[in-house]
Amino acid sequence: MNSFAVFIKEHRKFSNLTQVELAEKAGVGLRFIRELEQGKDRIRLDKVNAVLALFGHHAGPVEIPRNTQS
Repeated sequence: MNSFAVFIKEHRKFSNLTQVELAEKAGVGLRFIRELEQGKDRIRLDKVNAVLALFGHHAGPVEIPRNTQS
């Protein structure tokens, strides 16, 4: 399971939410929550951000250090 999936699952459980409740609160489908927690590699960013917003977070670009050696 990837770290993103773990983050969502842990925050959902900490918030005492079922997958159904999280889906309803975020305005996404139950299937999406299940796939998100299972680490599906292709997911819609707008839906991800709807879920993350419930936990005070959002997904965005993260700079990746480039190899400075040639």
